[in-house]
Amino acid sequence: MEMPPTPQDHPAATVIGGVIEHVGAWVEAGGVLIIILGVVAATGLYLWNLTRADQATAYELYRKGLARSILLGLELLVAGDIIRTVVVAPTLNNLLILAGIVLIRTFLSFSLEMEVTGRWPWQRGDVKESPTRPREI
Repeated sequence: MEMPPTPQDHPAATVIGGVIEHVGAWVEAGGVLIIILGVVAATGLYLWNLTRADQATAYELYRKGLARSILLGLELLVAGDIIRTVVVAPTLNNLLILAGIVLIRTFLSFSLEMEVTGRWPWQRGDVKESPTRPREI
């Protein structure tokens, strides 16, 4: 007895699934690229700041620059994981793996947000003065 075709068996679903898979991969690649470029830029800025400021200030700016690039890269990596896992292959095993990845990356994002802004993401109010944050007029 033959099983009736499912919506996933339709040729259009296969094409759309392939496109979404590629979109997810490109989003993840963008996250990795942002992290790499951020590390290179923060390191270059750190070396330049060493000649213009004291070592403690240069180091603080370096750490915040690294944290910002990692934070943005992690956001894109999570988005890529969600796209590829939920849309393309929503099996229970893949969803559990995704949940673990998102949990770990969310913890890292919160930690980095605290490092960059001096507050948790859910806290409102003024951000402490930072030499890397431009003053608002």
